[in-house]
Amino acid sequence: PFALKVLDPANDRFIPAATYPNLLPYPSGTSGIVSVMQPGAPAYAWQNTGFQRPDPRKLVTYELHVRDFVGSRRYKHVMDSLGYLQSLGVNCLSLMPVNEFEGNDSWGYNPSFHLAADKAYGTENDLKALIDSCHGRGIAVVLDVVMNHAFGQSPLAQLWWDAANNRPAANSPYFNPVPKHDFNVGNDFNHESPATQRLLHRVVRHWLMEYRVDGYRFDLSKGFTQTNTLGNTGAWGNYDAARVALWRRVADSMWAMSTNSYVILEHLANNDEEKVLGDYGMLLWGNLNYAFNEGTMGFPTNSSFSWASHKARGWNKAGVMAYAESHDEERLMYKNLQFGAQNSLVNVRNLNTALKRQELVPVFLMSIPGPKMLWQFGELGYDFSINRCPNGTVNANCRTDAKPVRWDYFTTPERKYLYRVWSAMNQLHKNEPAFATDSFFLAVAGGIKQIRLVHPDMHVVAAGNWDVAVRQGILLFPDNGWYYDYFTGDSVQVTNFTINVILDPGVYKLYTSRRLSPPNLALGHNEADDWWETPRYGDLEVYPNPAIEGFTVRWPSNNPEPQSLQLTDVQGRVLDRMETQHDGHYQWVHCTSWPAGVSPGVYIIRGP
Repeated sequence: PFALKVLDPANDRFIPAATYPNLLPYPSGTSGIVSVMQPGAPAYAWQNTGFQRPDPRKLVTYELHVRDFVGSRRYKHVMDSLGYLQSLGVNCLSLMPVNEFEGNDSWGYNPSFHLAADKAYGTENDLKALIDSCHGRGIAVVLDVVMNHAFGQSPLAQLWWDAANNRPAANSPYFNPVPKHDFNVGNDFNHESPATQRLLHRVVRHWLMEYRVDGYRFDLSKGFTQTNTLGNTGAWGNYDAARVALWRRVADSMWAMSTNSYVILEHLANNDEEKVLGDYGMLLWGNLNYAFNEGTMGFPTNSSFSWASHKARGWNKAGVMAYAESHDEERLMYKNLQFGAQNSLVNVRNLNTALKRQELVPVFLMSIPGPKMLWQFGELGYDFSINRCPNGTVNANCRTDAKPVRWDYFTTPERKYLYRVWSAMNQLHKNEPAFATDSFFLAVAGGIKQIRLVHPDMHVVAAGNWDVAVRQGILLFPDNGWYYDYFTGDSVQVTNFTINVILDPGVYKLYTSRRLSPPNLALGHNEADDWWETPRYGDLEVYPNPAIEGFTVRWPSNNPEPQSLQLTDVQGRVLDRMETQHDGHYQWVHCTSWPAGVSPGVYIIRGP
């Protein structure tokens, strides 16, 4: 049960050698999963030992699933993309579960071995190297851990099993024979049991100490209770003193082991319980997907996202990790394109219009003090449904299936512009003291929404029209004087603490009392493009490299004429010919798939 590495006869053979080189062969003459031990194994040589964790109030967390982020599904190629995340302004990476789960193709919420790193994404040292590299770039790493339950492959379940009823036995020191809440999957841990509490402590200590992670996002944390609410989901979220005491013990234990480590709960319980946990220093997921999506689709009536504010909840600490998207919610752009408002002035179902409306999200989400989170590729307007099936249809049964990896989105000007708006707002959220103030005010119920930040260093007013009609309104300011539009550099003089505005649909403003350098949002090349951490041959870039589903080639060029490229094998045989496009700064071509018949190997791109 406490193995740090296991061999799985049913699934290991499907792990490519490039992902996990020299994987031990499964021993003959036995069956089932076996543990691997290597006494005296060389320790990983950590390079970045002085990392300082960011202030939790200033966290910009990027939730990432290795399988769906890079085509190779490997830690090594996530590491190649850290420059992209750094330019985006991310200072915390939240990895979906990476401990051993059943099978190789999963979200990871079906855990079987809580101390072993799953081999489907790479070696243990690959994971450590990713964490080490993140720390070198000022990025904290949080692991998503699943301690509400374990699946049947877990020895903890098999050791005490009631085969007649196909459930944990009544004498199990770890599991409830019957779950205590309706959302349980697998086998429900009894968190009041001393054995389970020792296991949880051991799991928390292992990843903090051995892998030097910076904290955890605890999945389904509301399930850590022995209060039976089966058949009454509403009662599950009621204040539970025993659950509060348990989480205080977990937090105290973590902070004793690793000062300032992050305790992040997917709790989603009643506010009175979340307030106690938040005021204790924990961070709690704040799901604002519905409200933000109503706004981006152009339906402002039910689009108030005031619950992203800890003050609106009556909390004393900024502990709401608010988000508009997570792994578990429908993608904003998908609903924009499928269900967005349409009238004679605006058609949200148009791709470019939908992308422009997405810019409202970072401007407002990142203007609210407190930790924030975004889901992978949301910064590029990812528009495939959470329920997309591998064959392209949409079905709820495909929810956890693999999704297309679309790095080519970054070559689309309108998507790149959205990325830069996210980057600009993330940098403000991290670096400007005003964005961590406790003196702020939200008026976000109507079509024109406003946020005011009051701080001795700088006052800030965010305003925008979330409607699909032209709207007139009065913006309130903390004081009179000159304010400056962050995105354009324009100035306005405020008298009587107000200005009158007429805003077209989707238009937003960010006014600051101190003039800031406007962000470079031009669609040409700028420093935000310099993230490609890939092998370079002269000025030619190929990414991702290695490639699974497709690849992009580009190089700086002032020549606007199309250029011809060849894809050859190592013997020089031409497999494909490609013609580039010019975007004003680069020649580039994106290939969505390899030519038919190309097998895994080494191939060469030959430029003009």
